Amino acid sequence: MLPSRFVITIGRSFGSGGRALGKIIAERLGIGFYDKQLLVRAAEKAGYNVEYLERNDERAPRIMGGIIPFSMGSYPMSWIGDGCTATDGIYKAQCDFIHELAASEPCVIVGRSADYILRDVENVVNIFVYAPLDDCARRVVDRAECCSLDEARALVEKTNKLRANFYNFYTEKRWGHASSYDLTLNSSLLPLEQLADIVIDYLYKRLDSQQYFD
Repeated sequence: MLPSRFVITIGRSFGSGGRALGKIIAERLGIGFYDKQLLVRAAEKAGYNVEYLERNDERAPRIMGGIIPFSMGSYPMSWIGDGCTATDGIYKAQCDFIHELAASEPCVIVGRSADYILRDVENVVNIFVYAPLDDCARRVVDRAECCSLDEARALVEKTNKLRANFYNFYTEKRWGHASSYDLTLNSSLLPLEQLADIVIDYLYKRLDSQQYFD
């Protein structure tokens, strides 16, 4: 039996199907699923314009021309003060909301460095979903986000770079590195439904086994 509160976080390379996998898992378990909804809820709470948040979603702030290094992540972020950028404020708002979610309901959270934000919270399972570049590009074309494979490859590489910069800036880990997650899954090897089976089986084994040590 699963605990009353747990969180599955999903990091993903662009076009890997990580978001779709998260949705399948959430539907199977009957729990909340949060991706873009995080932006809307964070915007409502912090008074930001939703369109502005979407333009700056999962992007590292441009501070002093990039002089400030990555790996500054901590929560709460004591380094964010009166001189923080709007991007920092967005991240802080999402941090607050992610902690509220973890304390109130079982859910799946996609992206936004949720694995790091919840690093001190019990019953959190962190997953990263990836696939070879051409497989990601084909998925992007199938979603009609690009017209050609060449265009899709370029978009995948650009988006992954933005996500990596965001994650590496706000955390003390490296985006996509196996040591940063509990499970890493290559979505090109099995259908998403079967990958969902693997994740859910792991979830039950992992959280049930934890209960023996409580």
